[in-house]
Amino acid sequence: MEQLVIKNLHVSVEGKEILKGLDLTFNKGDILALLGPNGHGKSTLFNAIMGHPRYKITEGSITIDGEDLLAMSVDERSKKGLFMAFQNPPEVSGVENMDFFKQIINSHQKENIKLFDFYNKLKKGYEEVNLSEDMNTRHLNEGFSGGEKKRNEILQMLLLNPELVLLDEIDSGLDVDALQLISKAINKQTDKGSSFIVISHYARLYSLIKPNRAAIMVDGKIVVDGGTDLIKKVDEQGYDWIRKELGISLKKEEDKPIVLESCALNKAVK
Repeated sequence: MEQLVIKNLHVSVEGKEILKGLDLTFNKGDILALLGPNGHGKSTLFNAIMGHPRYKITEGSITIDGEDLLAMSVDERSKKGLFMAFQNPPEVSGVENMDFFKQIINSHQKENIKLFDFYNKLKKGYEEVNLSEDMNTRHLNEGFSGGEKKRNEILQMLLLNPELVLLDEIDSGLDVDALQLISKAINKQTDKGSSFIVISHYARLYSLIKPNRAAIMVDGKIVVDGGTDLIKKVDEQGYDWIRKELGISLKKEEDKPIVLESCALNKAVK
């Protein structure tokens, strides 16, 4: 993938418009921090890119290297090199972890992976995300802790080696050690040439994976697209400066302060 271009994207969920004319151009090699208050469309954007049937595209376009992404099925988008790690990975009863991994690898290449190569690849992947190989026979995400689910998502990423990775709050619910481990895996994947769009409410993750740009989404649109100084600004000031400087109103969820987590922690300590 050289470039993903989103123009005037409108997306509705169950009749409610969430994205309202979103524009975004994403280039190969970018690591984009996607910021914004809760409930303003960040996860909706990811699901629309991947082709979730619940998210209806009512207007606009998404192209990947000039091709119409919206005309592609979900599996075609995956084979194009797109991968999304879920904020809340679903549990799939009856499908063992190992069988799932083998199937997704085989579906992305012309010939089935040799059994010896698969076992070696999977063993190395488990070690990188610090999961026991006993997970092989457990049903996908069923009974997994929150941290195990997130690391299992990263394991899928390592096995598929995608070109564009969408991470939806991959760090939520992780302790410090798990966050370090996940960040290391992301950086390793970056070194392989993968590009990333990352949603997080924790400045700590961004400090570990070092994005090269940041964008802020408000009410279904990208309102600011710039450098990583935006992460620091949001961390220190929340999002209220958008209203003051740009005249854009913010709908605050349950009137709670809208900040990155480290900013909230800093205020509490003070």
